[in-house]
Amino acid sequence: QVQLVESGGGLVQPGGSLRLSCAASGIVFHRHTISWYRQAPGQQRELVARSFDSGDTYFVDSVKGRFTIARDNAKNTVYLLMNSLQVEDTAVYYCEALNHWGKGTLVTISL
Repeated sequence: QVQLVESGGGLVQPGGSLRLSCAASGIVFHRHTISWYRQAPGQQRELVARSFDSGDTYFVDSVKGRFTIARDNAKNTVYLLMNSLQVEDTAVYYCEALNHWGKGTLVTISL
């Protein structure tokens, strides 16, 4: 059974940083693409970043240069490193693999 557990969300001021973690179980981690999505209040869920099993990465334009993604295959964990956070980054962040989803972690950017 695939399980994904996000952590690391919280309240930070604009310009701050956070590191989100997605711990996976039930999959051969290094063989799969892991994605981060977010859903802001009243908006549709959107893809933020992706860590491919090949080692390649993808970022949506709005976070390029501010977010990075790293994976630790030994720990079955993918990290979303978020810098220069903006109010517009406020959302619940979810990780996804093989069409399985975690429950999300809330990121709030506010003064």
